[in-house]
Amino acid sequence: MRSSRPIITSEKRRLFDRILPATCATISRAWHSTVLLLVLTNLFWAVSIVIGRAVHELVPPVALAFWRGLIALIVVFPLAWPRLRRDWPVLRRRWRLVLMLGTFGIGVYNTIIYLGLQTTTALNAVLMQSATPLFILLCSFMLFRERPGLQQIVAVLISLLGVAVIAGQGSLQALLRFSLNRGDAFILVGIAISAIYAALLRRRPTVHPLSFLAATFAIGTANTLPFYFWERLSGAVLHPTPGVLLAILCLGVFPAFIAYLFFNRGVELIGANRAGQFIHLVPVFGSLFAVVSLGESFRGYHLFGILLIAAGIILATVRRRHRV
Repeated sequence: MRSSRPIITSEKRRLFDRILPATCATISRAWHSTVLLLVLTNLFWAVSIVIGRAVHELVPPVALAFWRGLIALIVVFPLAWPRLRRDWPVLRRRWRLVLMLGTFGIGVYNTIIYLGLQTTTALNAVLMQSATPLFILLCSFMLFRERPGLQQIVAVLISLLGVAVIAGQGSLQALLRFSLNRGDAFILVGIAISAIYAALLRRRPTVHPLSFLAATFAIGTANTLPFYFWERLSGAVLHPTPGVLLAILCLGVFPAFIAYLFFNRGVELIGANRAGQFIHLVPVFGSLFAVVSLGESFRGYHLFGILLIAAGIILATVRRRHRV
């Protein structure tokens, strides 16, 4: 009796043998490409802010943070499980640090950002992300006495100038009229928390990236759960429309699972201070989203601001490249 299994021809096998090594080589190159990893990270984080603001009337902030984290955990756990069992003794020995990173970097940070987006605009939120590199430099100094070099400071200032050009639409008077509101205070607190997370990543346990990600998302989501129940009891209701469900799914996969995986790797490759410099891309991507989704015009100040931000990023990373 003949087997019903499909027959793999020699041509198909040869094609498979060529494609598989090429695919693995491409993934390996991407995993070692700091620029690619951190550009995608901040693209996804800009998306997170825009979506968070877009659904703020339909999804309460704690619910959004909880379901985003839970979806990311559901995605990462099956991938991490074989490695998580092997890495568990190391994670258990370093439980205090893992608990701190998961609680603040995942649970508290995302909840506070979405709380801020209830009363501030997406534009304010993405522009304020430009303060993150300064907070990271400060945290690295306070926690580890790491003094930023002149090159790093100049790089941050150049990129900040680019953000200011975009925020002020090329006009100093418009920049001076830029106002903050109550929600911006939450955003600033969230930025400070994210800076602590970035600075502490240098001390993370030496385990597989997926094991670390699964542990921190499990902790962050678990810590958010009591506040999610409290929010439900207070009367805040999630409206599960198809658009809302798609938005939450997108947040869980891209800004949560993929972006944190990439950011953790970026910090591992070049350190928190230089990786933080790429966060200046969040205002760039946020402005471009406004052009695409809101029909705004792409003007000269956008281009000038983007070029300044790019110059700052290049300046911040060039020294590392010389060392390699």
